[in-house]
Amino acid sequence: MNRDRDNAPRQHEAERSEAREPAEVIRDGFLKASIWRNESEKGSYYATTFARTYRDEQGNYRDSHSYVGTDLLKLSELARAAYGRTNDLRREDRDEGRDREPEQDQFRARRSNGKDRKGPAYDR
Repeated sequence: MNRDRDNAPRQHEAERSEAREPAEVIRDGFLKASIWRNESEKGSYYATTFARTYRDEQGNYRDSHSYVGTDLLKLSELARAAYGRTNDLRREDRDEGRDREPEQDQFRARRSNGKDRKGPAYDR
């Protein structure tokens, strides 16, 4: 039995469970949107989680992912704000050169020149 291979999944799980801070948290009362910066082979991307904060019987703050009807409009506006902030964060990454890959730059250049656009809507 290879011990390194057996320990690898546990090490990977431990790395995932390390506490990390969100890139941004947007709040509206007890509701919050946490924006997380993640890395992949293709570069960075942002994901958003939503939660409702409450206090348990011992007075500790907890998060719930269940919402009552009166939360829904606030939640939709929170999603709108998170969408805008995520776009800003991606733009900041691009401007700082943190998330620029040559393949992506070539793709963007072709799209801006219209070379990748096909179909009747673009032939006019």
